[in-house]
Amino acid sequence: MSETTVLGLDYGTDSVRAILVNTATGVEVASEIAMYPRWAKGDYCNPAENRFRQHPADYLDSLKQSVKGLIHKLPPSTIEKIAGIAIDTTGSTPVAVDREGTALALKDQFKDNPNAMFVLWKDHTAVKEAAEINELAKTWGGIDYTMYEGGVYSSEWFWSKILHVLREDEAVREHAYSWVEHCDWITAVITHTEKPEMIKRSRCAAGHKAMWHESWDGLPSEDFLVKLDPLLSGLRDHLYRETYTSDQVAGLLTEEWGETLGLPAGIPVTVGAFDAHMGAVGGGMAAYSFVKVIGTSTCDMLTAPVEDVESTLVKGICGQVDGSIIPGMIGMEAGQSAFGDIYAWFSDILAWPLKLLESSKLVDLETGNRLKNEILDRIIPELSKAAVTVPIEESGVIAIDWMNGRRTPDANQALKGAILGLNLGSDAPGIFRALVEATAFGAKKITDRFIEEGVPIKEVIAIGGVAKKSPFVMQVVADVLGMDIKVARSEQTVALGAAMFAAVASGVHSSIEKAQKAMGCGFEAVYRPNPINTEKYRILFERYSQIGSFIENKLT
Repeated sequence: MSETTVLGLDYGTDSVRAILVNTATGVEVASEIAMYPRWAKGDYCNPAENRFRQHPADYLDSLKQSVKGLIHKLPPSTIEKIAGIAIDTTGSTPVAVDREGTALALKDQFKDNPNAMFVLWKDHTAVKEAAEINELAKTWGGIDYTMYEGGVYSSEWFWSKILHVLREDEAVREHAYSWVEHCDWITAVITHTEKPEMIKRSRCAAGHKAMWHESWDGLPSEDFLVKLDPLLSGLRDHLYRETYTSDQVAGLLTEEWGETLGLPAGIPVTVGAFDAHMGAVGGGMAAYSFVKVIGTSTCDMLTAPVEDVESTLVKGICGQVDGSIIPGMIGMEAGQSAFGDIYAWFSDILAWPLKLLESSKLVDLETGNRLKNEILDRIIPELSKAAVTVPIEESGVIAIDWMNGRRTPDANQALKGAILGLNLGSDAPGIFRALVEATAFGAKKITDRFIEEGVPIKEVIAIGGVAKKSPFVMQVVADVLGMDIKVARSEQTVALGAAMFAAVASGVHSSIEKAQKAMGCGFEAVYRPNPINTEKYRILFERYSQIGSFIENKLT
């Protein structure tokens, strides 16, 4: 086992990361990152309309680039010992496919049509459709299919996005035979199981985003879907009934894809899952661990033994699904629609004058660009340094973190953010501190909801870019939560989690728990709450809650 390796492929919002891991130690043998070329140029997106689409060709091109780049770093003997492959992706990120499972945007007729592309997780064009699903689920007289989705369906999820596209685009409507999540599609492509009836669909994706549940024979009934909109008639029959956990094999790497990627054919490829869920496993999740993946947004996971929570329905979260994170346990998901994105937004506002350097008569264009890039790189770090010195509440500024709507608790993507308490003495560090505190308050809303619903939290683990790079932010979150926060050591925690699933599916380890024990990397830091700050934040959190309630009930 000591020389056996597995390949984890982590499809994030901007890039795919390939990581080869030793199955006995968890040591990273090699890694490679490839950006999505079309996405990097902003193609097919309209942020003003909350439309974010990704071309399937980006996923395929970056797959080839990342894996081939990784393989070039390895001797042939290492390549021959790769035992398994696992893939995680963002989600819910579905795409329309034809009868053969080809994503419509890969066909000439649809190559530049955003509606024929993957509808990215953060696309919020389906707010209206989500509201209709929620209304019907509560009033149609049958099963409330949102009950295991926290009771609130989101515009970020599978059915909302499908219905929106079907209504908006007649051509896609006529040619779409089925719809497939990104984590299922890319896995199916490299194993040549992409025909819709052949795909082993992810339990993670289906349970958390598509209202799948064993108790009602899979997906919502045809009667419910047709009542929602006749355009959905017959689609259920082209989707799926069974779902699979990610410790199972979806198929084997084909000869064609093996040759393309430089890998041996026949390597087992696991059933796919969402990035945050595999990341939680890579970060050391166990029963009652609360794992917070902190980046542009957050995805928060908690697992519990089936017998402990089988009769509990946690309100307002992103679902609770048997086996969605760790097989044999109930996986529960929550999250914030914006976290690091809020800091980036504020940085962009402050950086607006830098555009004037392009027409400056005092510096040449090259010097101006270098100056601009230097300042852009320094804004957030310098704001963080200055914000540390701002005493809690001294600025008098309080913010609401709904700049991209609210994911949980109680999804509502129509909500807007706010900054209150400004005066002529308000400055950038004070406002930045208020924004950081707002994201921490949003995190506390989630932990409080789990605890209020009877699901305890025994430890908090943080992974992701913000957790690794911003001690200021992490200390504020610890102070607000009043809990220790452990930061996972691995630089590629999500890809490492995927590698753990590959190790189990290929038979190298017999369970996820054993793979975690052998391959886990532990923690690099622990942030402990300051009791004095925690008490101050308790008062500010009440104000945050009151202001948020007013905005939601009076201004939307």
